Amino acid sequence: MSKVLFVYAKGGPPLEYALSRVAAKAEVHLLELSPLPPSAHEVVTRLCASVVAPVDTASQDLVALITAQAQAVGADAVFTPSEYAVVAVADACERLGLAGAGAHCVLARDKRMMRRTWDAHGVSQPRFRSVATERDLHEAAAELPYPMLMKAAWSAGSTAHQILRGPEDIAPAWARAREVMEESARQGYAELHVAGADADFLVEEIVTGTAGDWFEEPGWGDYVSVEGVVAEGVHHPVCLSGRMPTVEPFTERAGITPALLPEDAQHKVVELATAAVDALGLRTCGTHTEIKLGADGRMWVIETAARFGGAMTVPQIEEVFGVDVIGMLIDRLLGREVDWPAPGPGSVLGAADAKGAAGSLVVLAVDGSGAPWPDRRLWDFDAVQRSGLISTGARLTKVAEHSLPDGTPVPVYDPAAGANTMAALCLLVADDPVTVIRDFERLNDALPTALPPVPATGRP
Repeated sequence: MSKVLFVYAKGGPPLEYALSRVAAKAEVHLLELSPLPPSAHEVVTRLCASVVAPVDTASQDLVALITAQAQAVGADAVFTPSEYAVVAVADACERLGLAGAGAHCVLARDKRMMRRTWDAHGVSQPRFRSVATERDLHEAAAELPYPMLMKAAWSAGSTAHQILRGPEDIAPAWARAREVMEESARQGYAELHVAGADADFLVEEIVTGTAGDWFEEPGWGDYVSVEGVVAEGVHHPVCLSGRMPTVEPFTERAGITPALLPEDAQHKVVELATAAVDALGLRTCGTHTEIKLGADGRMWVIETAARFGGAMTVPQIEEVFGVDVIGMLIDRLLGREVDWPAPGPGSVLGAADAKGAAGSLVVLAVDGSGAPWPDRRLWDFDAVQRSGLISTGARLTKVAEHSLPDGTPVPVYDPAAGANTMAALCLLVADDPVTVIRDFERLNDALPTALPPVPATGRP
């Protein structure tokens, strides 16, 4: 039986889900670079032939560690769903002579290199400048129009995003972004392979999105993501996922599969996504490409990752289309043939191919308009289920790995920390995408009163 070394670090789809899909294809050996979530211990014990948890990964050569462990278990492939480990795994696969994302994987991780590569290939994107010091930020701000967005080059989940509205914002934004990246590193949400990555930033123009020009129904955000797989350098787009409007600065609060774009618009989005992926020179890996939708058909690539979309993006694809993208990638990494699901060149699975819809909601302490909750509340999934806010026939579940225990105070939303201040992640399955959006809108508006208040004597 084929063997796969599964390299676990924070981020990506729930570990229980990802492990089960890999285990269906091969014998799994787990390399634990981050502490396992408590909810996953049973499935790890049940599905993994071996588990290795190095005592101190920070002081080790991560590529050498992965390489040695792959050799020790006789791995035929190495896989990670984590943004923070993709570069190390790609480099290890290069050393081992195994299929993987390839030597250019770093281009899909470092946003500065990504942007420069797209510039060289003429891929439509926001204008940007790399910044390594506060002085660099001042110089970049003199060249781009306000407002502009500062972001960490190696971050994920909108962490350390800062909107600069004028010169007076530069110094505090620089200080706050560095603080957030340091705190994220302490929580395990940081690049594992590249030293000093938490000090790398860029600033970019904020392009104007217009969801109304692309979607017939209200409630959609102004960007989509193209989910797919690259196999031996060929991009195979699978489907599009939509979003609800983000919370300032640009924190995602909900993703919906499928995105209800007309077919001609889907083709244009996929064409741009393929150009962006092709420019990066990736070999064999999952892909997640985000594209901003503007007026008069304008589009800009926001970023591409050499891994599948995080949170519940991958489970949503399987729920709606019956397609196991992790299983497809594992098959290709093991040299097996794959029957790609898209109906034709440049096309993706869409609403006509879907069985219902699925969406994931990030619970943040802001209401539907993005305003902070007036008081502190306790996370209580049972209270949400009892609220009667979910449509008849729809099904809401809690993603335990990404949710606080019931009875825990919901964190105050911190725009700079992005998804790091989420209380929970919930999955909703319904008959159609519009029902998902309407249910999420009701939840966002009702949670500040539907959840129990933090007792006065128990305020943190």
